[in-house]
Amino acid sequence: MARHPQYNRDAALHKAVGLFWEKGYHGSSMKQIEQTLDMRPGSIYAAFGSKDGLFSEALARYAEQGGEELAAHMQQYDSIVDGLQAYLRHVAMSCQQDTCPSRACMIVKTLLETSHTNTALANQARDVLAAIETTLTGLLEQAKNRGELIQSTDTGRLARLLQSQIMGLRAIAERGLTEQQLAELADDMANLLEPYCLKH
Repeated sequence: MARHPQYNRDAALHKAVGLFWEKGYHGSSMKQIEQTLDMRPGSIYAAFGSKDGLFSEALARYAEQGGEELAAHMQQYDSIVDGLQAYLRHVAMSCQQDTCPSRACMIVKTLLETSHTNTALANQARDVLAAIETTLTGLLEQAKNRGELIQSTDTGRLARLLQSQIMGLRAIAERGLTEQQLAELADDMANLLEPYCLKH
């Protein structure tokens, strides 16, 4: 039977995301990578070029999955404000899931870990965060155009505020907060949109 390299590559990237998300770039040894991906060193280098190449693709895959998750979530709501508020609550509750390798965001962890050790990966993380901000800004612009937000709303500034809150929530969740404490923080985050709402 013919083999399917693309499928195998996707499966390897999925496993790599889990490992790097949990342990970070520096905390993942080549031996751990070989064991997690169930691949020989030569196969890993042939497929991804290097540890940096594998990590870069895994980070891109993680970011892609996050974008797809947000898009799918927003499609469930007629109101963009309602969708964003529900998404903030979803982020908080997802921090409790045992299926997540780490409560903290892999993108932020990468930026903090590689800022002074790996410029290329740090810049990639910055670019991903900038793209997320752009996505949030676009959603808020749509909300303003629909009359959900007051016209004076600085959507770029509000997007950065929301992103900072999401990043902070995922970081503080590493403390092991209770579900109730996370839910309260999620409500506080969702309420950040209220002063900007026009008829919500």
